Amino acid sequence: MTKKKADNGETGRDVLVLLGGAGDLALRMLLPSLYFLEVDRLLPRDLRIFGVARGDLDGAGYRKLVREHLGKRANVEEAAWERLAARLDYLSVDITKEEGAKALADKIGGHDSLTVFFAVSPSLYPSACQALQAAGLTGPSTRLVLEKPIGRDLESSKATNAAVGAVVDESQIFRIDHYLGKETVQNLTALRFANVLFEPLWDNKSIDHVQITIAETEKVGDRWPYYDEYGALRDMLQNHLLQLLCLVAMEAPSGFDPDAVRDEKVKVLRSLRPFTKDNVAHDTVRGQYVAGVVEGTARAGYLEEVGQPSKTETFVAMKVAIDNWRWAGVPFFLRTGKNLPDRRTQIVVQFKPVPHNIFGQVTQGEMQANRLVIDLQPEEDISLSVMTKRPGLSEEGMRLQSLPLSLNMAAPGARRRIAYEKLLLDAFRGDRTLFVRRDEVEAAWRFVDGVAKAWADAGIEPATYAAGTWGPASAASLIAPQGRGWKS
Repeated sequence: MTKKKADNGETGRDVLVLLGGAGDLALRMLLPSLYFLEVDRLLPRDLRIFGVARGDLDGAGYRKLVREHLGKRANVEEAAWERLAARLDYLSVDITKEEGAKALADKIGGHDSLTVFFAVSPSLYPSACQALQAAGLTGPSTRLVLEKPIGRDLESSKATNAAVGAVVDESQIFRIDHYLGKETVQNLTALRFANVLFEPLWDNKSIDHVQITIAETEKVGDRWPYYDEYGALRDMLQNHLLQLLCLVAMEAPSGFDPDAVRDEKVKVLRSLRPFTKDNVAHDTVRGQYVAGVVEGTARAGYLEEVGQPSKTETFVAMKVAIDNWRWAGVPFFLRTGKNLPDRRTQIVVQFKPVPHNIFGQVTQGEMQANRLVIDLQPEEDISLSVMTKRPGLSEEGMRLQSLPLSLNMAAPGARRRIAYEKLLLDAFRGDRTLFVRRDEVEAAWRFVDGVAKAWADAGIEPATYAAGTWGPASAASLIAPQGRGWKS
């Protein structure tokens, strides 16, 4: 029998299983992403979607729950919703148990491809994988999509990766960092490698330093049991910040295929200079928020939130060195934290100033070095500051000004896609370019474990900062030498 063709040209009866299908990630991100893909008719035509969780729901109850959450995010097109609802079903089982996985296998029935998205705690990955294998759901047509964090350190990451790798081949594993699905992050790769303009300047001869900031205005809140175990270092720097650093710093891959891109990212991670007891106090900042005001609202301190003593950091900043020819001498300044004044994810590439000012003393204070700013959230934009002449006449001669050249290609009023839309679509297609390979994960953990050990060896405990400020005062001092400063 000839297989039906999907709307996007794919064939076969495809199945998506959302483990943790009634949880926050599924309802807030994954199912809305699937809905928008349905709106654009990008889902495989025969795709069936099964939410799996322990909650006592049936298919009708699950569809009602999903519809309610979609309504909070968008004006739902009824025709698109009806198409998506026809794909949706639900199964209440414990997927870490063999009998639960077998019930899922019976529910799914025949299929040509199976994608299992693990929207559950990473601690459940090993037992869930064993149960799926026992139920015959880990064959060559199965793809396992894993959410971060994979482990808490290198040792636990290796153990988790080994447990997943015992049931499927590495080529069947899709490790998600949703930042890689953002349009602007992908545009960074295009900007570097599809234009002759930037790449010749992308090195220590032209770039003074790079800043990467992931700032959150949110407090830890109800996530504190998880967060208190991980902290900002393991929760944000190990994945999001280091992935962005890799995309900025990597060499041109031999081609835009999964392994070529990820080979270059691994080289960057392996070139990161380790932190030691001797330099960790000077080149890193570790902070924990106390009571303050964020966006006009009073916030309690972290210790009041968790209700117990804790040395977990809610803010990290560090000066990172990449020991290779391209980046020798160029510092990368990374920072992330909770309860900060502004919600922002931003990459700043600060170029060096011109070697000589030909315009005279009157323009000395007006001269500013070029700066490339890549905003990922809350807005997605790329802008390059360039020096131009001020319009008009002046008795003092030529006057200069810095103006932004916007590279934002978003259509006015266009909906900004959820990063998971791209990643889910790539998982269905088997394209692993924007997913993280096992050696990437482990190289990142090796670096992060070194930071944690250096903190412990040097006795570095979190310095306090008031909620609503940009971390401890030492964060400004970290970048201050040579007249540098964090972009405000």
